[in-house]
Amino acid sequence: MLAIPLALLVSTAPVGAATSRASVVASFYPIAWAVQQVGGNRVAVTNLTPAGAEPHDLELTPDQIDEVLDAKVVFDLGRGFQPAVEQSAEQRDGPTVQLLPRGTTDPHVWLDPVRMAAIVRTVQRELTKVDPKGRAVYARNADRVLGDLDGLNTRFRDGLAHCERNVIVTAHEAFGHLARRYGLRQEGVAGLSPDAEPDAQRIGQLTDLVKRLGVTTVFTEELVSPRIATTLAREAGVRTETLNPLEGLTEREQRRGDDYLSVMDTNLTKLQAALGCS
Repeated sequence: MLAIPLALLVSTAPVGAATSRASVVASFYPIAWAVQQVGGNRVAVTNLTPAGAEPHDLELTPDQIDEVLDAKVVFDLGRGFQPAVEQSAEQRDGPTVQLLPRGTTDPHVWLDPVRMAAIVRTVQRELTKVDPKGRAVYARNADRVLGDLDGLNTRFRDGLAHCERNVIVTAHEAFGHLARRYGLRQEGVAGLSPDAEPDAQRIGQLTDLVKRLGVTTVFTEELVSPRIATTLAREAGVRTETLNPLEGLTEREQRRGDDYLSVMDTNLTKLQAALGCS
C-alpha cells in the first residue's frame, strides 16, 4: 500500500484562501479589525500593538520595524497618535495610509460607527490599489461590514434616544465622537491622553457635577489605571463600570471571541444602564 505523507493529508489553509496573501500592517486593534474584515483571506494582517497594551505608548521591536518596512501597505491613524509607528513608516518605499481625517483633533474616531464606516471605505480603496485582482473580494467584504456598522449605528441611535440623563463621566476623553453622534455630553477625568493627570480642582469640579446632575456611574477602562476615576466615584458616592475605548483587546477578550462589534454592543448596554434609557 502506497504511503501518503501526512503533510499531504492535512492542510491548515482556510477553504478558498488566496495562495499568496498580501502582507498588511495595522498600527492597533480597530484598524487591524477593519483591514481583516475587508481583506479576508487575501491579506495577512499584523497588528503592531499587542493584546492588553496601551497603543499610545507603543515602542516597536526590531522585528516589528522590519514588518513595517516590508509590508505591502501600512495603515495607521496618523497625526502623532502612535509616534513610533509613524517614524518607522517614514522609512518605507511603499504606501502608508493615515486614517485620521485632517483637522480632527480628537483621534478616537473609531468609536463612532459612522466614522468607522469611512475608515472601512478607505481600507477598501487602498487594498484595491495595491492588489487590483482582489477588487471583487474587497468590495463584497466591505459591503458586508458596512452593513454591520449601519446596524450598530441604528442600535446606538435607537438605544440612546430616550434616556433620563445625557452626561457620561469617563476616565479619559475617548468618547467625544460617540457622544456627539448620539446627543450625549462627555466629561473626562483626564483629557484626550489617558496618561494626563487631572488636578484636584478638576476632581472637585467633576464631583460637584456628578452630584448636581444625578450621574450614577463613573466609567473606567481596561487598559489604564482606574485609580483616579475610582477615587472620584467614591467621593461622589456613585458606582464605577468599565467602558471600553477599544484601543485594544485584552487577552481575556480575545479568548472569549470578542471583536469590535461585540465590544461596542456591550458598551451600548452599559451606557443605557448608566443613563437610565428606556
